[in-house]
Amino acid sequence: MLNIVLYGCNGAMGRETGSLIFEEKDVCVCAGVDGMIKKDQTAMPYMNYPVFKSLYEIDSCIIDKADVIIDFSTAQAADSLLDFVEKKHIPLVMCTTGLKSRQLKKVEDISLSSPILRSANMSLGINLLTKLVAEAAKTLYDSGFDIEIIEKHHRRKLDAPSGTALLLADSIDAELNNRLGYIYDRSGRHEPRHNDEIGISSVRGGGIVGEHEVIFAGMDEVVSIKHTAFSRRIFAQGALKAAIFLLSKSNGLYSMNDVINSSYNV
Repeated sequence: MLNIVLYGCNGAMGRETGSLIFEEKDVCVCAGVDGMIKKDQTAMPYMNYPVFKSLYEIDSCIIDKADVIIDFSTAQAADSLLDFVEKKHIPLVMCTTGLKSRQLKKVEDISLSSPILRSANMSLGINLLTKLVAEAAKTLYDSGFDIEIIEKHHRRKLDAPSGTALLLADSIDAELNNRLGYIYDRSGRHEPRHNDEIGISSVRGGGIVGEHEVIFAGMDEVVSIKHTAFSRRIFAQGALKAAIFLLSKSNGLYSMNDVINSSYNV
């Protein structure tokens, strides 16, 4: 039995992940952690696990049998999580976006003594998209194509641009030897577009689960590569695959590309 601690269990993604795990054999949530304990905590059948306000409140008999932590919380809650992982050396699947540079550095440092998988997006499609746009950029950028990224999410999303938009931009920029700058707002500029930039635009509204489009705009043709998420289930599925992947891994920092390559023996 794979025992999972679900960090951020009462958020939208926490509930989606808990529901998915409830349907799986040989996998269970042994404890949930969330700063907000909801009144309907036991209203749904899949919420059949104890919920604590912090990791340090979890009974030792529960935490001792935990195999992995799946994190779908917030950047504000990340420091406490990382401190706990550093102390207990429990494998961590970190799905939270909007982390600050110091937090990202802390993730790298802790991965030296604990297996950590961090990804801005847990879906198979998005992680394939990062490879496709990098390949496209290699061919099109030096031929004069401008690169723009448009991301759309629901009105409740806290960070902008999305972690996935930055993941795509970083993939493109790395392929181009880090030559590009990221432009998030052109409202204060009165000048033509520069060649050495990627424009990243954010849309927030309604219940949009997630949509990312990378546009390669030439003078006489445009190439667009787009991914649309129709439900949160794809991210929960990716997180569970990542958790299973980490069980056999030594200390280190991993990504969803490692999971995908392992699954397909690439």
